[in-house]
Amino acid sequence: MNTRSLLENAYHAALEAASPAQLLAPHLKGEKPDFILAFGKAALPMARAALAAYSGVETLVIAPSGTENLELPASATLMLSSHPVPDASSAAAAEAALERLGALKEGQHALVLVSGGGSALMAAPDGVTLEQKQALTRELLRAGADIGEINTVRKHLSRSKGGRLAASTKAKVTALLISDVVGDDPSVIASGPTVPDTTTFAGALAVLDRYGIAAPEARTHFQSGVDGQVSETPDSLPHVTNTIIGSNRHLLEAAQTYIEGQDVRAVILSDSFEGEASELAKAHAAIARSVEQYGNPVSAPVVLLSGGEATVTLRGDGVGGRNLEFALALLLALGEDGFYALSAGSDGVDGSSPAAGSFLTPDSLKRAQAAGLNGRDYLERNDSGSFFAALNDTLITGPSGHNLNDLRLIAVGLPQN
Repeated sequence: MNTRSLLENAYHAALEAASPAQLLAPHLKGEKPDFILAFGKAALPMARAALAAYSGVETLVIAPSGTENLELPASATLMLSSHPVPDASSAAAAEAALERLGALKEGQHALVLVSGGGSALMAAPDGVTLEQKQALTRELLRAGADIGEINTVRKHLSRSKGGRLAASTKAKVTALLISDVVGDDPSVIASGPTVPDTTTFAGALAVLDRYGIAAPEARTHFQSGVDGQVSETPDSLPHVTNTIIGSNRHLLEAAQTYIEGQDVRAVILSDSFEGEASELAKAHAAIARSVEQYGNPVSAPVVLLSGGEATVTLRGDGVGGRNLEFALALLLALGEDGFYALSAGSDGVDGSSPAAGSFLTPDSLKRAQAAGLNGRDYLERNDSGSFFAALNDTLITGPSGHNLNDLRLIAVGLPQN
């Protein structure tokens, strides 16, 4: 097996070992619920696993448009919605979820299956129109706001986020969450629709101030909340139990197990990396060079693994996402004498690109130069997807039905084969 194949196989093996069905199985042994709601990028496989355990239960599934395997039992209703920017389908999905949960009575039981992406897939705007919320989401993404900041704003412009979805029902709610956020804070996953909320209207205003975003309608609504004219998100939900069943750490450990099964050492650096993708790439390049030259913090040969979630501040209008941007910045930081590496999102789609991420090879920069590709120009206009597509180095999987954040692998000191 060559080193590039080792990294690709590790990615796929990690997705399989940390699949929603595998993560859910230990938690599907309790009482049969009266209703199942599944939403997020992993909604379909989570719903299928739940319905295999609880056959015939009425179920609403809200999944991203473009998802390929739409097969569900007859008791399930599927609604496809928009991500990462909500649209009319997102509003319809949120209304359906609120209506179905709201119809349950005290003494009944709802099983709610939550995964990342749910914040955009269910949008019940409050204080602004859907179009205004769309525009504000785009501004926050372009400004480089992190997921916590974006969700603080979203929660206070919504009738479903920040615990308000769970607050809409009198039924007992068991929520099982797959985390796509650094630190695995349940209140951040999908904007915490089933979780008591500690963020505030004042905090949402502070996010807009931090990034210099005008958004006058949102500001007016937030100020009404600060002034007590609009009720805050609920800070207590005694009828709800929230349990995180999967996280980025599961993905990293599964990849590590696969690689070590091939008699190659694998070391997890961290599952908590955050910050600009290009800056994280420079840090990873420095670590990889230190391993190569000094055997510090570990000796080569080794595959370095890392997770977390990078951000990208958009300067251009190219094709790409945080994993592709990381890969291009890593390539430039390593220079001509590079390593085999892979940076890819577990959800199978990286930003505006159709790719999950990209490979690097030791000769990637030389091949780019021979093809007349200036990596720095592509990085400056956020066009990393086009760069790696031209080199035929992108990893194309399509939407995976997972959402356990990002997986980065750097092979230091490993030969081609």
